[in-house]
Amino acid sequence: MARSLFLIKGNLCAERVRIARALQKPPMTQEDLARKMQLMGMDMTPLIVSRIEKNQRHVCDAELRMLAKALHVSMDWLCGDSDELKL
Repeated sequence: MARSLFLIKGNLCAERVRIARALQKPPMTQEDLARKMQLMGMDMTPLIVSRIEKNQRHVCDAELRMLAKALHVSMDWLCGDSDELKL
């Protein structure tokens, strides 16, 4: 059985990515978010966004920063370290 290199399974931002997409005006689809991140220079697909939101994929620091920028939220909020949300 393969051992994981990560101490936690998935990521810290799964639920908050989904919430931030839903709170956009108008709400942002997974495809919209993937396209926006591609325009920002990040290799992202709707499938990757789906796996992030289902907590099936780790998010690297650069992706976390881009997700926060694309969703207009702070990295602290995205990781659950802050409850203050400013869209």
